[in-house]
Amino acid sequence: MNNNRDLEIHLIPLEHISVLNPRERGKRKFAQIINNIEKLGLKKPITVTPKEHTRGNQEYYLVCGQGRYEAYKILGEPEIPALIVNVTKEELLLMSLVENLARRQHSTLELVRDISDMRDRNYTFAQIAEKTALEVSYVRGIVKLLKKGEERLLQAVEKGQIPISIAVIIASSNDHQIQKALTEAYEKNTLRGNKLLTARKLVEKRRMNGKGLKPTPRKKKEDEVSSQKLLRVYEEETAKQKLLIHKSRLCETQLLFVVSALRQLFQDEQMTTILQAEDLDTLPAYLISQIYGEAT
Repeated sequence: MNNNRDLEIHLIPLEHISVLNPRERGKRKFAQIINNIEKLGLKKPITVTPKEHTRGNQEYYLVCGQGRYEAYKILGEPEIPALIVNVTKEELLLMSLVENLARRQHSTLELVRDISDMRDRNYTFAQIAEKTALEVSYVRGIVKLLKKGEERLLQAVEKGQIPISIAVIIASSNDHQIQKALTEAYEKNTLRGNKLLTARKLVEKRRMNGKGLKPTPRKKKEDEVSSQKLLRVYEEETAKQKLLIHKSRLCETQLLFVVSALRQLFQDEQMTTILQAEDLDTLPAYLISQIYGEAT
């Protein structure tokens, strides 16, 4: 940058300003911007840079302040206060990216799109990290997730729900490898408590609904539920319950026979003496209560 006139504020016609790299914003937040400007006025001027080639009136590219610029248009204002800086087109795109990173209400896809754009303009991962104050590994992971269409994982990373390293592993692994990675992350104290629970839920949701934020429609099952099928299942479950009851009664009968036999056995003093001599006179507490319970 050079020859900046950033200490002087100019009134520039809105029609002479173009937005080179437009951003989408939430309707509620934008409505607040309009309301604040309408009631309190513009607190901070926008920033523009002159176009290299213009015909007639001087025209500008918007550098910072898209929300304020669009609010002025909605309010019907013909001109807007602006600071003028002289920057190259590359610097303009970079300044726009930095402003986007500074806005905490931006969407994850908007963030990674900017990083991807820099990558497409042949910036190295190290250069992107330096210009955006991000770690190289973070930038590399974001680009990898974006190329794989992992919108759900990107959102989780941006919200701080899982580390970028875990997200990359999930995107590049099968179910078995993912579970192993989560276990290792727990053992290394990378994921603990709520974060580990969130990661597991995310993995399951990604498996069920796909990589994108919008759920993938499930295919209609070929075998539709019918009254006949429900009746058949009911009859099968009823038969299982009857069999279980029969087995429990059989076990009860056998247990009663064992208890009766042991009761008669322990009434024989000679047999009791032999068992005591061989240290075989102990029984489970339940059997003892059954054998001696009625007598006590």
